[in-house]
Amino acid sequence: MSRALQHPSADQIGAIKAFVFFLCMLPAAQLILGWRADSLGANPVETITHATGAWTLRLLLITLAVTPLRRYTGLHWLVRLRRMLGLFAFAYGMAHFGIYLWLDNFFDWQAIANDILKRPYITVGFAALMLMVPLALTSNAAAIKRMGGRRWQALHRSVYAIAVFGALHYWWLVKADILQPLIYSAVLAVLLGLRAWWRELERRRQLAAPPPVAPSLKGKVIRIVPK
Repeated sequence: MSRALQHPSADQIGAIKAFVFFLCMLPAAQLILGWRADSLGANPVETITHATGAWTLRLLLITLAVTPLRRYTGLHWLVRLRRMLGLFAFAYGMAHFGIYLWLDNFFDWQAIANDILKRPYITVGFAALMLMVPLALTSNAAAIKRMGGRRWQALHRSVYAIAVFGALHYWWLVKADILQPLIYSAVLAVLLGLRAWWRELERRRQLAAPPPVAPSLKGKVIRIVPK
């Protein structure tokens, strides 16, 4: 692997971020253009609802894939894309929920509350979105400094539960063709399984390490001061 790929310059990192930003915006742009051109099929509201939900889950999985890719490729700069990917996942999730509120239910709060309480796929989807809110609000250096690294990391580990809820939401929503939910669930299982395996390896490494030895007093002169 070339040194330029492993250690890109600041300008190259900026260009990569701009390209990733463009790729993340592309699905939204296609949906907007399709809506304006009336080319989203017989039920355009359903089309954009499903598309924004699917892109929320895809971006969550891509965000979770950053750490394994960085670990196994040595491309440590990939971690600098994770915040952007996570925020785009949140943005698509908010769009998904906003379409449900507006175009599906026309802000009928009673019907929305009944859906959240009585339909399991909406319940877990709503829970996932609510868990994403504090992550989005703390995705900045100021929040890390204010909270402290340990507390910040503990909070952001909830992304694992968010991804599981997102996969369940999609799985329970689909009634017939379960191929895509199956693929997403399998990818998520691999990503979470890798993390569980790393934790187990770390646990074994710590158990295999020799216990700390108390410092010896041999060779030291102990001064005795009379009382």
